[in-house]
Amino acid sequence: MENAQFLALIQAYTGVGIGLIIGLGAAGACIGIGIMCSSFLDGAARQPEMIPTLQGKVFLLLGLIDASFIIGVGLAMMFAFANPLLSVVH
Repeated sequence: MENAQFLALIQAYTGVGIGLIIGLGAAGACIGIGIMCSSFLDGAARQPEMIPTLQGKVFLLLGLIDASFIIGVGLAMMFAFANPLLSVVH
């Protein structure tokens, strides 16, 4: 195969990978946040006196879940704009 074909294959597979990183990361983060908030509401309904303690932990975990997704988006953008795999094809 020629270099142009290798370049096109790398760019095509990179596009598929970027879509998977962002799509699955967003789906995972949304499902995780939904399950966690549902459990928080169940716990708050059962024991209202524990709401301040649970609320602090929920907000901490919300930030960590969102941070992991944002890190995935950052990696996807690195592959989109500064793909290290393209340096293999000369």
